[in-house]
This record gives sequence, structure tokens and C-alpha cells, in this order.
Amino acid sequence: MEHLVFMPAGHHLPVGEFEMPAPVPTAEAVLGRYAASDACAAELLCDAHDPNATAFSIIEADLSSEHITYGQLRERSERGAAALAELGVGPGDTVATLMGKSADLVVMLLAIWRRGAVHVPLFTAFAWPAIELRLVASGAKVVITDADQREKIKNTTATIMVAGDQATAKDLALAPLLNAQQPGIPAEAVGGDGTLVMLFTSGTTGTPKGVLVPVRALAGFRQYIELGLDVREDDVFWNASDPGWAYGLYFGILGPLAAGRRTLLLHASFSPELSFAVLDLFKVTNFTAAPTVYRTMRAKSETMPKNLRLRRASSCGEPLTPEVVAWAEEVFGVPVRDHYGQTEHGMIIVNAWHDDVRKDVRPGSMGHPLPGWTCAVLKDGSDELAAVDEMGRVAVSVPESPMMWFTGYQDAPEKTAEHFTEDGRWYLTGDAGKTDADGYYYFSSRDDDLIIMAGYRIGPFDVESVLSTHPAVLESCVIGAPDELRGEVLEAFIVLKKGVTGTEQLVSELQNLVKTQYAAHAFPRRIHFVEDLPKTPSGKIQRYILRKQRASQ
Repeated sequence: MEHLVFMPAGHHLPVGEFEMPAPVPTAEAVLGRYAASDACAAELLCDAHDPNATAFSIIEADLSSEHITYGQLRERSERGAAALAELGVGPGDTVATLMGKSADLVVMLLAIWRRGAVHVPLFTAFAWPAIELRLVASGAKVVITDADQREKIKNTTATIMVAGDQATAKDLALAPLLNAQQPGIPAEAVGGDGTLVMLFTSGTTGTPKGVLVPVRALAGFRQYIELGLDVREDDVFWNASDPGWAYGLYFGILGPLAAGRRTLLLHASFSPELSFAVLDLFKVTNFTAAPTVYRTMRAKSETMPKNLRLRRASSCGEPLTPEVVAWAEEVFGVPVRDHYGQTEHGMIIVNAWHDDVRKDVRPGSMGHPLPGWTCAVLKDGSDELAAVDEMGRVAVSVPESPMMWFTGYQDAPEKTAEHFTEDGRWYLTGDAGKTDADGYYYFSSRDDDLIIMAGYRIGPFDVESVLSTHPAVLESCVIGAPDELRGEVLEAFIVLKKGVTGTEQLVSELQNLVKTQYAAHAFPRRIHFVEDLPKTPSGKIQRYILRKQRASQ
């Protein structure tokens, strides 16, 4: 087993000086630790690390902060695990969290994994129908929620734990539960194939599907932290993404814990001014965020402090536009490097930062596959490799990718089959792209109509399903429309029932319906009332035709 070395908590090098990166183990060496039959998540993520090293710095809106060491995280999470055990939570049981980026969140995540239980993330912008679907599909036994999120949870058989110390007749208060426990509960080892997280993703048809993330996936998450982002032991690392989604959970919590790196969590709503203040006050050296964060920062450049310490800046979610890349290099002193991945894998093709794998960035390229991944572009309609510069389907070679852990969606064999070739040789990402003569990959589009807004993947079907509940709506179609700030926003085309007239009041009603019945961020910014929708002979709506019509206007 390899050994990790940590600086003492609070250790900082003089301004402008950084340690050279340590040699990075091979993909196979890293995988061995996490894929072992006796792999224990609590040990890998917490207990094996220096107890005096800082794991998280939790920052509040007023820029006050709380620093949690690995030792403190172990003690608190052992109390949390004991509390969960009293509630009957054991290996394989599911526990959902509806929480912001707080100390309580990271403590209870480790508590869940310490019990060998499965974490079900719930995004705090979700309304009850989206929450209910995930609770029912996962069979969550317990829901842990912040007090300001509690009112969203309606009817559920799950036990509800509310952060804070105020218990009610229906709920359990988290603080006294933990205080009543003693640390020292043994950590459960579920092995490398044991499930760590059940994270739901959605496509264009059907309901959201559950992705089961095993313990061995930590190997790939760690590789990306160390190679893709080049997070070093002396870095101040900040991933601004929300842990309710894959990039924030995998690489804002799991990856840094696996690598033993300190990371920042901002327990406040996003604003460019607050983000600038965090970068400045906490001397952030390694930063990653969705493109919309950089675009919003660019729009507020006049408020940005001088002399930031960034040495690495990265982005994931959608391709960065050239003007944002140029701006970032001018104001940060470093370029922002694009990275590509999926909920089903984590990050697989990146413009890596680490010296061992770093290559020159080419405009518009998402880089090369990380060690442990073998990718290709396949011709449309066949399993043959596409020619250089030929557009095709981005795919992962299953037998040649030891870091690959995704085997299928929970209880959705038909959906799973869509993503694998018949012989199982290739995993099809559902994205279109190409490669150049030097093996650089270029993303073109998504071929399954997913909308990526500010880094969040939104399935049109989810929003259309909500719109269809309005008594005035006959049918609807939702597409992504280009937006300078968010990358894409939702645009809806709606056929009204006979005798109904489209009005501004109806537009507002439909937007509010989506906000309250699905998610606050996923409402259509523009709504068009149309006579009919383009369809195939079998009746399937052809979203690509509407996108083409929209692009030509």
C-alpha cells in the first residue's frame, strides 16, 4: 500500500513559492487500494490520513470560517455513524441529504459511509416532486436536511434528521443526536464493489435513472484531483460546484478526501463579488468551477481584487468560449483549462495540469484521456473508428479502461443497453465529437438532447412533464438555447388546448409551475406558443428541428 504524506495543518509556503508535485502512482497502483475486497470507505477517505491535517475549511457568507481536521472529522462522523446505527441504518441502506455546503454535510457523509450505507444526494434547488422521485426510487431510510430545506419534504416514510438542535414531534434534531453518542464505532468495509453513492441523472426520455457509484470509483476521482487538477499538498483548493451534483460531490468532497487534500466549501449563495473575496482572503491557488461562474466573474471584473494567487484554474460542464479563456489568462495570470466527464464516470478526457501529463492546450479541445482511460470516436451507425477530423460518437473502450466503474443504471436495463455496444466493447457517452491528428479530442454536441445550464444537466422530459400538468397545456417541447452567461437556458415550445390563448400571465404561471414542481433553476426563460410540434411518423417529437429553427432566426 502506498503512503500519503501531509503537511501539518495550517502549513503554508511563502507567497509565490510552491512545492514540486510528488510522483504520481500508476492507475493500476491507485486502483488496487480502492478495488480491494476489504476496501473501507471511512479508512480511505478519513482514518488513514494525518489527524492533524485540515480536511475542510467551511466559509460563511460573512467570510468567517471553520476548519475541520481529519481527526475532528473522524470523531464527529463516528458519533454520526453511531446515531445512524441507532436508527437501524446499516450496510447497503440508503440515506439522503438535502443540505448546503456545511460542516454538518461533510460529517454526515462520512457517517453514512462509515456505516457502509449509500448516500443519495438531493440538490437544494429541487422542489418536492423531484425530491420525492429520488426518495422513492432509492428507498431512502433516513433523510438529513437543513432547517431551511425542511418544508420541501412532504409525505415520506423516511426518518427525518434536521441540522441544528431543535427537535419536533416529527423530526429528530441532529446536534443532540450526535452529542449523545460516543465515538469509536467500527467502520464497515463494503469492498471495492460496494456502493458508495446513488446519484440520479436524467435523459430525454423516461424518469431520472440511478447511477450506483462504487468504492473503487474513488481511484478515478483521486487521479483527476492529482493529475487533471494538479492539487498539491500545499495548495488551497476550491471547487465551487454544488455537491448535489456529480462534479461537486466527486471532486469537491470525495476526490479531495481520497487524496488527503484540504478543500474549501462556501456555505453561501453564489455571487461573483463573494467569490472574488474568497479567492483573495483565503489565498486560493487551485480553483475549478462551471463556465457560468467564469462568465459571471468576467461581467463583474471591476470588483475583482488584484494580485490573486491562482496557479491553476479549471472548468467543467460545457466548452469555454475563447473570450472567457483570454480574459481569465489576463486577470488570473493562468489560463482556464477545459475538462470533460460524465456522472457515469467522473472525468475522463481533460486538459490535464500535472507536469507528468500536461500538454499544450489547443483552442476548442477538451484534451486527452486521463491515465486509466482509453477513448475513441466511432463512426455514426457503426463500431468502426472515425477518421481524423471526422465527426462521430465519443466512446470509452471498456476492456482498456481499468478506471471505468459504471456498469449500468439502477433497474433500467433498456437505458443501460443504449450506452453499450452489443458486444460490450464500447461505452457510448451520448456525445458527438472528433479527434485531430495528435489525438486531441473536440466536443461537438450532445446527441441525446440533454441541456447543460451553468454546468447543471437538465433532462427536457423532466420539465415537459411538469408543464403538461397545467390545464392549458396540450403538449410541450423543451430545448436548450445559447446564453452568454449560462451557456444554455431552457426554451419551451407549447401547444395550448383548444380555446386557450397564450398570454404573459400564462407564461408566468408556467415558469412558476416548473420552479415549484421541479427545480428553481430549471424554468424555461422563454416560452413560445405554437400550433404544433415537429414529429417523426411514430409521433416522437423532433427537438433537433426546433433547435435548427431557433439557430436560423
